[in-house]
Amino acid sequence: MQVYDPTAPGPATLPDLLRTVGDLRGKVVGFIDNSKPNFNLLVDDLAVLLTERYGVKSVIKQGKRSVATPAPAQVLDELAAQCDLVVTGSGD
Repeated sequence: MQVYDPTAPGPATLPDLLRTVGDLRGKVVGFIDNSKPNFNLLVDDLAVLLTERYGVKSVIKQGKRSVATPAPAQVLDELAAQCDLVVTGSGD
């Protein structure tokens, strides 16, 4: 699994932006909760939608201490080892 750091210097290349996961059926999707209000509620709803409508095998949720800090390396390593796709997001 390739993890992209949005704070990394330099622009992303077009092939990186066009890469897709494809069919979600049987995939494991991870979410990194950035500790903003309501993100956990959004992820709970998305988990139901992804499993019921798109056949996602399971959803794994991990958190980080605050919106201002990066996710710990251990969290990223665990998600990379277990997930086909990881989404980090925000909710207010």
